[in-house]
Amino acid sequence: MFRIFDNTSDVAEAKIFFGSNEETKETLQERRSPFDGTVVSTAPVCDADDTIMALHIAKRVAKEAAKSPLSQRILWLEDVAKRLAEEKESFAMMLAREVAKPVAFSRIEVERCVETIRVTAMELANLHGETIPTDIMPSGKKTLAYYRREPVGVVACITPFNFPLNLVAHKIAPALGAGNTVVLKPTPEAPMVAYMFAKLFVDSEYAIKDALSVVYGDAEVGSTLVTSDIPRVISFTGSVPVGNIITKQAGIKKVSLELGGNAASYIDKSADLALAVKRCAFGAFYNSGQVCISLQRIYVNEEVYEEFAELIATETKVLKVGSPYEEDTFMGPLIDEESKNRAKTWIASAQNEGARVIAGGKEIDGIFAPTVMADVTDEMKIICEEVFAPIVSLVSVPSYEVAVEKMNDSPYGLQFSIFTNDLRMTQAFIDDAECGGVVINDIPTLRFDVQPYGGSKLSGVGREGPKWALEEFTEVKSIVIC
Repeated sequence: MFRIFDNTSDVAEAKIFFGSNEETKETLQERRSPFDGTVVSTAPVCDADDTIMALHIAKRVAKEAAKSPLSQRILWLEDVAKRLAEEKESFAMMLAREVAKPVAFSRIEVERCVETIRVTAMELANLHGETIPTDIMPSGKKTLAYYRREPVGVVACITPFNFPLNLVAHKIAPALGAGNTVVLKPTPEAPMVAYMFAKLFVDSEYAIKDALSVVYGDAEVGSTLVTSDIPRVISFTGSVPVGNIITKQAGIKKVSLELGGNAASYIDKSADLALAVKRCAFGAFYNSGQVCISLQRIYVNEEVYEEFAELIATETKVLKVGSPYEEDTFMGPLIDEESKNRAKTWIASAQNEGARVIAGGKEIDGIFAPTVMADVTDEMKIICEEVFAPIVSLVSVPSYEVAVEKMNDSPYGLQFSIFTNDLRMTQAFIDDAECGGVVINDIPTLRFDVQPYGGSKLSGVGREGPKWALEEFTEVKSIVIC
């Protein structure tokens, strides 16, 4: 059982996992709460040598992991899910402490993580091949031919701060479940969350010994993982610039990238405005806008623009901003001061270009408030780049056709949505939207963990979601028996 750490004292200590062995180092890095600046956890400062050691452990155990019974791996995941559910409050509090996610939403992340692991365990039953009729062509002949999926060997996983528990699960649960070994580099902003989660895997009675290692660090550790010849797959969630570096450094190996986004929605004149307003306010400001599919651009039909703008400004102003430890807090602080200062700069730039702040735009007790910008135009930086902050921009458009053209005019293509009661428009949008995911009558921030998740253009390569991650972490072997 994990102790539920007090939110004002007690510094939690994360440790390295070299396989199943816990170790620490003399040099530790402090993690301070984004909310009040108190030290909440520490983690060892790892280097290239630590990373290489973890990789060699993973390589040594890879064949054993591949030969492990599927039943054992399913029981392993089920056991981790069960114990995580039992420890929900401990994990939720640590999320609130390390990344200042409001505790109510932290609990939801834990619950989603449990579901992700359980769905992965179920999907393992479908990880199979099929027979192939090799006599289908005149040049062929009758044989027993089939293919099957096999684990790739070693998987390197690099995860971000915004969902430091569930996004780890989306990588290591299918990777380990498929029979691979894993080296995880979690975000430096939440080392204790990753340590606690990894410990559930390592301590399970069904664990494959030494199959999971965890090392902490930043560029040096990440670069060592990516450039090594040991991993067969690099699975990364993070920024486009880092994704670009990984692509260039990785060499001949599989690379799965879930990168940035600039999520957009169109509000048609036929839409249920009351529904659209409530959902758009949630989608824009959930997790302080620090979500790859956070709603950043709202294109509103000019006939309902003023009404929608007034309604969403009103809705935004009633959202509770404050301590992540209070049950009714909707939004806490951004991850760091740099992010807050960047948000301020972008708003000032947009104002200088003619945009108006109709809600927020200032700090509330040191926390950057949820902000709605009106009269935004295409050339403004605030709408062209990924903000990753609680800012949403409203753009008036004369028609659906103009809206979808503007939505697609972006280097990103993760998820888009539309609010409309026009069936033909819905059908057109499904075809027209240039992105990895389309949502009808809800926000692009909507994600079910069982779905395929990923984008087009600069938003990434590959797909997450248990079924699709299992494909990323396995390779096809073709067999012919003559």
